Amino acid sequence: MRSFLIVVILVVAYFPAMSQTNEPPKKTPAEVMRKLRLKMLTTHPAELGLKATTDYPRAYGIIMDWPIETGTVSVVSLSSGDASIYTTGTFGVIGGIGHENVRSAAKSFVKVAEKHYDEATRTTDFPYPKAGRIRFYLVCYDGVRTIEGDLQAVESGKDKCSDLFVAGQRVITELRATAGKK
Repeated sequence: MRSFLIVVILVVAYFPAMSQTNEPPKKTPAEVMRKLRLKMLTTHPAELGLKATTDYPRAYGIIMDWPIETGTVSVVSLSSGDASIYTTGTFGVIGGIGHENVRSAAKSFVKVAEKHYDEATRTTDFPYPKAGRIRFYLVCYDGVRTIEGDLQAVESGKDKCSDLFVAGQRVITELRATAGKK
């Protein structure tokens, strides 16, 4: 319930209200998605009601920025089981915590991130990856860390980040399966 409330608050905070003059919203869906991604990367874990646990002692979230065609897909997962997909386009899936399959995939993705903590580099800069690269942001109790790899090597299972990619793909699969049931 707490995670659902967090998602609702984040969504409400970033969707502009219609003015009394019925003017269209000033922010595009893509801008809203970028702001949600940045909010995830910069929000203190206490604001989300999260604290270190035995299962998640260092990382409480992960974002996989995956370039696809002319845009980027950001797969977001939290140790609470929440998961979302943000894009630089107009598509996104927010939430998913209400479904056990999504919660399980999201938690597994964060557990894989825990394994990469030591090799990831601290960062306060959050750009999307360059062409041919894939980037993972480990959202940790002590700040954000990043690790990236060659997209082809990661997708083919030949990179140190390949296990992160597989876990992120599982989140996408479970969110899509859930969205298809509505």
